[in-house]
Order: sequence, then structure tokens, then C-alpha cells
Amino acid sequence: MDKRKAKVNISHAGGTAAQGARTFKVTLPNTWMDDMNINMEARELELTYDGKQIIINKCVEGEEFALLKKEQAHDVRLFYYYDNNLLCTEIYADFTDKTLSVKNYSTDPVKTAFGKKTLPSWNDLQTFLEERCIPRDRAGLQEYLEIYGLFEYDPLEIIKKTSGRMAEDDHWLEMKVI
Repeated sequence: MDKRKAKVNISHAGGTAAQGARTFKVTLPNTWMDDMNINMEARELELTYDGKQIIINKCVEGEEFALLKKEQAHDVRLFYYYDNNLLCTEIYADFTDKTLSVKNYSTDPVKTAFGKKTLPSWNDLQTFLEERCIPRDRAGLQEYLEIYGLFEYDPLEIIKKTSGRMAEDDHWLEMKVI
């Protein structure tokens, strides 16, 4: 592991920024960026802050995300979220480390799986999947589950049976195990 010290460049934010707003920048070594395959064609990063440290990762999406996770023998599933026959969102979900890669094909947040969120969390996925199912507190829930041949409330199993179709919209899901 290579460690280095760096100074943060702090400057006043311009344009329409609030009074007193600042920007913070750090210069990263070429060798690190080369090792991460960061270049002019692929320079998008994912920043994670846990309250104490900032973690910088290269953004990997879609099939590349799935391939990296499968190399680690993870349980990866692909969800396609449609509005009628229009693909709106593609979700790669790693059920082993509970990470996601999401790509929206629609700019309308009402049609996308996570609205305006560009980096949804695992909890966001769980909430989304439950929203595409019969509510947990629905009267007569057990009867619905029996119709689907299920013994317990499991959003993934319900979606397998219903494709996440709801009476109030034309959205639905297709799920594949990769």
C-alpha cells in the first residue's frame, strides 16, 4: 500500500454559489490513476464518505460490474425496469456484498427505479422491490401468498411471480440471475 501526504487546495466558489462557499481539490499521483485505469475516456469516480474517511473508487457499471463481482463468486442479479415496453432502468445487484450498479435509460424520474438518485443504496433497492409487491400489512396477505405458492413474504419471490406489476401503473420488472 502506497501512502502519501497531500495538501487540500481551498478556494472560494464562484458563479451562483452561496456567499462563503468554498471548493476543495486534491491532486492525485499519475501512478495511482494509471493503476486504476483512470484516463480521459474513463474518468468518473465514486466517492464514499463514512464520517471519518473518503474512499475513492473507479466507477464500474453494468456488465463490467457484473463480471468483476462474478470473478469473486458473488451472487449477482440483473433487474430490468420497464414502463410498458420501454426499458427505463437497468440494475445490477450484488447480493453478496450488497452493492449496485444502476443505469437509467429514461430522463423522467417518475419512470426510473430510483427517481433522481444516481447512486442508490442497498436499502433503496430493498425499498424499491417492496414497492413493487403487495404491501406487507395488506389484509388477507396470507391468501395472496398462497395464490403465488409462497409460505412467507419475500419480495424477490413475489416479483418472480408477478413481474412487479401493480394495478396503478404500467411498470414491471424482469429479473435474471447472472
